Amino acid sequence: MSDALNPRPVNLIDENSHLKKEESPFKLFVSRFTRNKPATFGFILFCVLLIVCIAAALITTYSPTKQSLSQALQPPSEKHIFGTDYLGRDLGARLLYGGRLSLTIGFLAVALGLVIGIPLGALSGYYGGWIDIVLQRIADILLSFPSFLLALTLVAILGVGVKNVVISVGILAIPSFMRLIRGSVLSIREMLYTEAAQCIGATNNRIIFKHILPNAMAPVIIQASLNMGYAISTAAGLGFLGLGVPPGTPEWGMMLGEAKNYLFSHPHIVTFAGIAIFLAIVSLNLIGDGLRDALDPRLKNLAVK
Repeated sequence: MSDALNPRPVNLIDENSHLKKEESPFKLFVSRFTRNKPATFGFILFCVLLIVCIAAALITTYSPTKQSLSQALQPPSEKHIFGTDYLGRDLGARLLYGGRLSLTIGFLAVALGLVIGIPLGALSGYYGGWIDIVLQRIADILLSFPSFLLALTLVAILGVGVKNVVISVGILAIPSFMRLIRGSVLSIREMLYTEAAQCIGATNNRIIFKHILPNAMAPVIIQASLNMGYAISTAAGLGFLGLGVPPGTPEWGMMLGEAKNYLFSHPHIVTFAGIAIFLAIVSLNLIGDGLRDALDPRLKNLAVK
């Protein structure tokens, strides 16, 4: 009788056990990213490029700089899978070792843009006032120049070399990260948890680096992947003009520049380096698109199929 008057409450969580276990943010991100087939393909492709370039010494026994004029301009063959260039250097070895340098330049240039652009953008957005005006005018000046022309100017001032190419290309990435972080900080600093941190006496540095920046990194990650592709293409353009790495250094852009005179007579010298640059940039763009979709806050409440 008492059971009839006091019916046992229904445990909705038990009946819907799939609601008990909520996916972690990382698992949810991975699930969304892997559902994007082009992004997954781009990630796999970029990983393959990265691995084969890192393992160049294990893949080929040829030196990327050893010359053999007697074997110059050979087409692809069993001995030289990608052929040889006008100095008899193995193109396969130069592609692999050149990929190391091209990808390294891309990584370091974007890292430089992040290290400088993120703090400046955070200061600009959080403090406002004259700090914001000065920093944004600097960003306007950098953005007013055509990017490649600015890179050419910086290399002309700094000189040829890997370090100078990284600095020149990295400076191009700074204003985009500054603007991106500034916009995020302007919205996040008005959130309740930021005001709560101010009320309990947290310092400005703690609020910026502990509460604001960690919540503003999603768009930065997306922008970094896209900027890396642009950094690789810019560095390759400088190398093509002979203003990147020192002559003879295996680098994809330099390889294109050295082979431009043999474009019609021996197209294989240009083709493989061009394909390598194309694949690297396409893979990074696909990854960037996938990151955008996976990290988009508007998709957080959508069920994962």
